[in-house]
Amino acid sequence: MPSFVIAEKCDGCKAQDKTACQYICPNDLMTLNRDLMKAYNQEPDQCWECYNCVKICPQQAIEVRGYADFVPLGGNVIPMRGSDSIMWTIKFRNGKLKRFKFPIRTTPEGSIDPYAGKPEANLDNIKKPGYFTHQGEGKEMPVITQK
Repeated sequence: MPSFVIAEKCDGCKAQDKTACQYICPNDLMTLNRDLMKAYNQEPDQCWECYNCVKICPQQAIEVRGYADFVPLGGNVIPMRGSDSIMWTIKFRNGKLKRFKFPIRTTPEGSIDPYAGKPEANLDNIKKPGYFTHQGEGKEMPVITQK
């Protein structure tokens, strides 16, 4: 379900250098039409369907096109981003509605040190034989034989 921009809702992220959807798209598909100041998906066929652009859009101007097997039957997927979570509303073909709420990042990007409390890497160990298969003191590696 590739993303598409609802032009009436899109404000081009107030003419910044880069729109939010351009910033977040892992495949660099979203771009800004500088004449109209509207974002758009320049290659819908290449969309990874990650929904990053849908989730980050401050105007909720990006939706996804459903596949033909459920859209004509009334199904849809709508995200609503809050300050600490994102709520997905799913309408199934049979009309049943379900909502799923997931937390989102509330810390500034780059503020978390994933290596905090870990020992400094010793790159000299990488060249030692058995470094990646070492089992510890006194433990032997199992021998696998073919039958």
